Order: sequence, then structure tokens, then C-alpha cells
Amino acid sequence: MKRIPFALLGISLAGMLALSACSSANQTAGTNTTGQDITDSQSGSGQTTEQAGVLSSFSATDLDGNTVDQSILADYDLTMVNVWATFCGPCINEMPDLGELAQEYADKKVQIIGLVSDVLNTDGTISQEQVQTARDIVEQTGANYLHLLPSEDLYGVLGQISAVPTTFFVDSEGAQVGSAIVSAQSKDNWVQTIDAMLAEVQG
Repeated sequence: MKRIPFALLGISLAGMLALSACSSANQTAGTNTTGQDITDSQSGSGQTTEQAGVLSSFSATDLDGNTVDQSILADYDLTMVNVWATFCGPCINEMPDLGELAQEYADKKVQIIGLVSDVLNTDGTISQEQVQTARDIVEQTGANYLHLLPSEDLYGVLGQISAVPTTFFVDSEGAQVGSAIVSAQSKDNWVQTIDAMLAEVQG
């Protein structure tokens, strides 16, 4: 499987945000529009892509300002990371299903994590107004799982996201499982995908 080389480390924050465009109208629910691998792009980790997973070492904060790191992955065989934006209708429309799936798979060693892509100011600081918008969306949609805010450790991941929603899966050590999926999916399609990914890591 072809890996996308990480050439976006020096991308400006403004440019990174410009890449987080909502999926185009021709990307319909249920269509996997990418075979992409999200490469390990954390600077200063001292590890190559082959040695470290995309989320094997990171620190970030959640919507409530709590600090989290890669240890949140350790107790789960599979973590689904859904990159979304507050302006993205398809993202918001699938969040009620993701909230239900998070509950339904909680006892199967699967968790869902959101990564909100559009809460940075142009100077790299977090926009509290946008964070509140994200909180409101989470409450309204019942997507009551962990949502992360962009941090320096996650800029490389976000720099490789060309549209939202983009969803990728990692194992308990932060290594990517399967390929990233660009576009919202139906709940039934997500069940099929999660079950297949879970079988792969538990196999």
C-alpha cells in the first residue's frame, strides 16, 4: 500500500486550515474516497514512520481543557478517529450515529475519538468561541465521546487531511489500521467497517 510522504511539516496554520474543506457534493455517504495512509509525522520523536504509529506519541487537550496523550489508546484494541469541522454539514449529520456506535462498542474494546479541525486562530492559538461551538454541536448531536483539539503534535496529521470528515483507525499502540475514509458514512456502513477493522487487529 502506498504511503503518502510527509511533506507538510512546515505548512502554515492558515494553509492547514484551508485544507480542512468539507467533502464535495459528489462524495456521497457510504463511499470510501481514499486509500490513504496517515503517516507518522511527529517532529522530535526520534522515530521513523516504520518505528512509530501515527498516534504513538502525542499530547493534546480535549474540549474541556483536559490534557490527554497516547495512553488513551492503551485499553482499546481499536480506536476510530473522526476528523471533523464545525462548518461541515456531513460531519455533523453523522455524529448522532457515531455517538450511538461509541456506546454500542464500548464493551468490545473499541472507542471513538473526535478531532476538531477548525478551532485554531491564525496565530495558532485555540479559539474559545469555536471550542464553544464545537461543544454545542457535541451536545446537540449526542456525540458524547472524547473530542480532541489540534496541538503541535497533531499538526502533521491534520496537514494530511484534504477534506472532512476524514476517519482513520489506530490500534492500542497508535499504529494505523486499514486506510483512511473520506466522507460521512451510514451507521450500517460504519458497523461493517468497524467490525472488519476489529477483526484485523484481534485476528
